[in-house]
Amino acid sequence: MKSRDIRKQFLDFFTEKGHLIVPSAPIVTKDDPTLMFNNSGMAQFKEYFLGNATPKSKRIADTQKCLRVSGKHNDLEDVGFDTYHHTMFEMLGNWSFGDYFKKEAINWAWELLTEVYKVPKDILYVTVFEGSEEENVPFDQEAYDIWKTLIDEDRILMGNKKDNFWEMGDQGPCGPCSEIHVDIRSAEEKALVSGRELVNKDHPQVVEIWNNVFMEFNRKADKSLEKLPAQHVDTGMGFERLCMVLQGVQSNYDTDVFTPLIEKIESLTGKKYISKAENDEQEKLNIAIRVVADHVRAVAFAIADGQLPSNNGAGYVIRRILRRAIRYAFTFLDKKEPFINELVAVLSAQMGEFFPEIKSQQGLVTNVIKEEENSFLRTLGSGIDDIENHIAHIEAAYKILGEDAITKPRVITGQFAFELFDSKGFPVDLTQLIAKEHGWTVDIEGFERNMQKQKDRSRAAGEVAKDDWVTLVDGNTETFVGYDHTENEVKITRYRKVESKKDGTLYQIVLDNTPFYPEGGGQVGDKGVLVSANENIEVLDTKKENNLILHITQTLPENVNALFTAKVNTQLRGEAARNHTATHLLHQALRSILGTHVEQKGSLVSPNYLRFDFSHFSKVTDEELKQVEQFVNARIQEQLPLVERRSIPFKQAIEEGAMALFGEKYGDNVRAIKFGESMELCGGIHVQNTADIWHFKIISESAVAAGIRRIEAITGEAVKQYFASQEQILEEIKLALKNPQDTLKAVSSLQEENAKLKKQVEALLKDKAKNLKGELTAEIEEINGVKFLAKKVDLDANGVKDLAYELGNLGNNLFLLFATEQDGKPMLTCYISKELVSEKGLNAGQVVRELGKYIQGGGGGQPFFATAGGKNPAGIADALNAAKEFIQ
Repeated sequence: MKSRDIRKQFLDFFTEKGHLIVPSAPIVTKDDPTLMFNNSGMAQFKEYFLGNATPKSKRIADTQKCLRVSGKHNDLEDVGFDTYHHTMFEMLGNWSFGDYFKKEAINWAWELLTEVYKVPKDILYVTVFEGSEEENVPFDQEAYDIWKTLIDEDRILMGNKKDNFWEMGDQGPCGPCSEIHVDIRSAEEKALVSGRELVNKDHPQVVEIWNNVFMEFNRKADKSLEKLPAQHVDTGMGFERLCMVLQGVQSNYDTDVFTPLIEKIESLTGKKYISKAENDEQEKLNIAIRVVADHVRAVAFAIADGQLPSNNGAGYVIRRILRRAIRYAFTFLDKKEPFINELVAVLSAQMGEFFPEIKSQQGLVTNVIKEEENSFLRTLGSGIDDIENHIAHIEAAYKILGEDAITKPRVITGQFAFELFDSKGFPVDLTQLIAKEHGWTVDIEGFERNMQKQKDRSRAAGEVAKDDWVTLVDGNTETFVGYDHTENEVKITRYRKVESKKDGTLYQIVLDNTPFYPEGGGQVGDKGVLVSANENIEVLDTKKENNLILHITQTLPENVNALFTAKVNTQLRGEAARNHTATHLLHQALRSILGTHVEQKGSLVSPNYLRFDFSHFSKVTDEELKQVEQFVNARIQEQLPLVERRSIPFKQAIEEGAMALFGEKYGDNVRAIKFGESMELCGGIHVQNTADIWHFKIISESAVAAGIRRIEAITGEAVKQYFASQEQILEEIKLALKNPQDTLKAVSSLQEENAKLKKQVEALLKDKAKNLKGELTAEIEEINGVKFLAKKVDLDANGVKDLAYELGNLGNNLFLLFATEQDGKPMLTCYISKELVSEKGLNAGQVVRELGKYIQGGGGGQPFFATAGGKNPAGIADALNAAKEFIQ
């Protein structure tokens, strides 16, 4: 049975059981600050379990793209080494929100597995929660009794709190669970050891296939449990594992979920994947191929859902996953050129039918991955140079000291290995491989200590302790009124204290109806005050979490039951609104001028400026930027009124031409914002008329990633300040030029005069170099058959180069090292005759890299000519003295 048919049968089965089938949420979370990625099937339904929103149906089923590479659920380091852990995986799930419970969930799971999928009953085991005295939660007798009607009792196993009590997090809904495990070992293996003994023991062929979680409790901040007002069902079945069972193979990687990718990897690398490796070398190949096949799925879908690789947050995690794949391919598959990007086409053909985003974004995903591969391969090359230079430097020091380089133990310190990892992402196992080639080892314990220190610092900075909510008004009574009001009478419905090392003690306050816009859609959250008869409470920020609008304050009102007036800071709100509307007009301008291939890939809308990321294949030219500015300002001049549709069916909005963004999660009804011909789905705050923007000015255009450009711009008051600043600069230039009548002509004259003077200086320096040639020729000494000169000279970089080549014409076997210093910056220049390069293996690039350490710098070049810059002029003398060591 093909994987696409397995997925379809699951969804069809639960459709027949009265479930609403919903699409997978994006793999990257946009509206949940507690998660970077959707790491389980239930993540997109948290607000329903918490009672903060009402689901479209009490019964829902789906397949959810999940990613587990950070936080509590982190499978990254297991991926590749076994056959059933993955970074990205699909979680098939069925959900009941206060509707059916254990009886239906268990019976339907059994019916689907054994009657529809025809999984033999004699290879299945189930677990139920054994109970916990510590939690005061009894043995799950109800689940046990249901299972007794379906399966032999000797196949019902007791599970402890670790395995059979599922929790959303440190706080929140939780409850006992009942798992279904499958034993796909051979009959001979089963005869030796019963499957009962291997359940939950990390055996690759005895694995959990389905988990039924029964949400009955709420975990409070003090770790106690309280009963939830309604009982829920949260189930999850690993799609890849299910395919393994139904396709009769022993590994997830042998299913058709992965085989097309693996076959393409084999074709691109010339390496063969053999499921049952007969030796260590083959197993290393297998691990590397599994890593690449798994990781490209995670990276590709994350990029398609709008998350580009970067140096922080979720982007850093995606970059880390991709770099792990690149380094395994580099080390074990001998791939020194980009190739992972070529797998995206396979993924698109394979999964595009059910996940159309991977097909529509195929070009972008391919380009981004290719650029990341190129970048990291350059980093690997640079890291290898760093290690070899580090080793060579220490070996040179040992030679000077006269120590025996053979018997002396050679160890790269943990600190150096960690700094290489931390600064360049250079993997420590690759450091070990390179060190081993030189007969060195790496202090891994020291590396781990440094790594742990960093993790501890990061964890301490990110730890957040949240008290339980103090509820003042029961029920889901919160309303957002910020589209119509910036000031409103409110009551506090709930609040809690939040503590972190980064921010200290803060309070999160929920209001019954709020004018404060919570951060979302790229727009920053509102600031303002809560005013009562006796006090003013400053609102520092506004965020949204699990469908609750949280007003962040440093203090709690003395009387939380008082009536307050919520006042938004209208100046900041207005500036943000101008920038937000400008992003819509900018999007329209880019599509009009550059082409309809342009799609928004991210934005930041703050009161100070706007940032807009978009797909485009090349740098936007100055002329194009001017056209974009003119387009946006023309729309501002047209004084286009805001046309707002607050609740329009999603399908209708798209048919009417509204732009929807990939990676965003839209409901059945959406809000559409229209200014003239610009129409987008958007929940943000906008001006009432484009004239309110006043003016639009682009301040920068740059690259973010392959195929992604970024424009930063300003509007309104910021533009006025920008023009005033430019005018001030112009006045200062005129003053410096003694107030010429024609400032531009005066600057041009100054540039022409400067160019002439530069030519004169160059000519003088050339003459100086020729004169020096005669003086320095007499200073050249012969050492071991090599003509040698190391000297500090008073020339610029070009003059030194001319001098070196002039002396080079004197004859063969010449080794020159010149040092110069200009404006406190030292530079070393090395020239070596080509005969010495070929016959004695001397290399000018290696010489300046080594000697550059004396001046706290580095450099490189060709084997016969190279330069190095630094920042320590005091080291010049030592560098010149050390030069002789290369020819002795």
